[in-house]
Amino acid sequence: MKPINIEALRGIEREKGIDFDTVVDALENALASAYKRQNHDVEGARVVIDRDSGDVTVLAQELDDDGNVVNEWVDNPHDFGRIVAQTAKQVLTQRLREAEREQTYGEYSGKEGDLVTGTIQIHDNRVTVLDLGNAEAVLPVAEQVPNESYPHGTRLRAYITEVRRSIKGPQIICSRTHPKLVETLFELEVPEIADGIVEIRGIAREPGYRTKIAVVAHDETVDPVGSCVGARGARVRAIVDELNQEKIDIIPWAQQAAQFVANALSPAKVEEVYLYGEEGDALVVVPDYQLSLAIGREGQNARLAARLSGWRIDIKSTTQFAEEQQALQAAYERGEIDEHGAPLVADVAAAVPEPAVAAVADPSPNPTDQPVPEVAPPRPPQPVADSAPGAPETDPELEVAGEGEPAATPAVDAANEE
Repeated sequence: MKPINIEALRGIEREKGIDFDTVVDALENALASAYKRQNHDVEGARVVIDRDSGDVTVLAQELDDDGNVVNEWVDNPHDFGRIVAQTAKQVLTQRLREAEREQTYGEYSGKEGDLVTGTIQIHDNRVTVLDLGNAEAVLPVAEQVPNESYPHGTRLRAYITEVRRSIKGPQIICSRTHPKLVETLFELEVPEIADGIVEIRGIAREPGYRTKIAVVAHDETVDPVGSCVGARGARVRAIVDELNQEKIDIIPWAQQAAQFVANALSPAKVEEVYLYGEEGDALVVVPDYQLSLAIGREGQNARLAARLSGWRIDIKSTTQFAEEQQALQAAYERGEIDEHGAPLVADVAAAVPEPAVAAVADPSPNPTDQPVPEVAPPRPPQPVADSAPGAPETDPELEVAGEGEPAATPAVDAANEE
């Protein structure tokens, strides 16, 4: 029986990183199994491979009723050399495949949260597969942007959400819808974000349509919005192109909740913001001509602003708000409501007009680290002259933004605003 080529195994260990002893142990077990299949009358067997010479020794075994070895002897079949060669080839192939899978898993498991660029290899109604060169990544349907197309052979950048082991090797799961995709793109395009000078405080996204991102600078000399936009919009334009013209609003984060709510509704101009702290509701008053812009198409602008700020937002035009206040004042004078707007008679609801815009509620986690209050039943807002009940006991100027003049809501719409 020809010996095993030990030098070849050592070379594989150096080149492929496969442990020598692991391969030899696997060979011994595989050869023992092959010997027992060939010799059915043998109760047990083991194979010993000399680590220096490569000589193969087959030891047949006699076992007792408990499976313990009571006797063993050398039995090297004359035709076992062919089996040794075939088994060695199979074991090495399997071990090489396992080593490559483990190497790929080790490489990409540390890249969760990173971006990868690959070539679209397969695209159907179930999944899209990206060729990363030394591995494949899967883009599930749930992680695909509805209005994006994925032609075969085109290059695509995606965000790695998970790397997991499977029977067929490591599975790299990617996403094109994750908010972190936008955040990571900004980190790549904006040095101030990568260096920690500008911080992203929150992202609200409806993939393929619009994203709102709140930023703040830790250096008073740095304009956070301008840093993200770049000279002539170059930085944000690169991100918009990567996202297939998805609109991006860059919002200045504000510590005062009322001001942040006003900023989040950009590009709409806001006149007043009233907060109901315990309920987590925000009543926003905008000029009549800004109402549709503040709400957005199918409520998108208001919905994203609510997610970004963590407040449920009820938007009213100046006219709607004034009419409601007049109705409340009249109801108060008639003794139908108390000074807090609570009804004193059962039919008071008929005296108060229905809100034109329902509050926007969203269960998403609050990206600004402010607690998201529980859903509270709607109630009439307070007269303009009264402070909002349930609001934190702070300076009223911090709770009502823009009283007397429109609140400043600087923001950037990277694509042309509708």
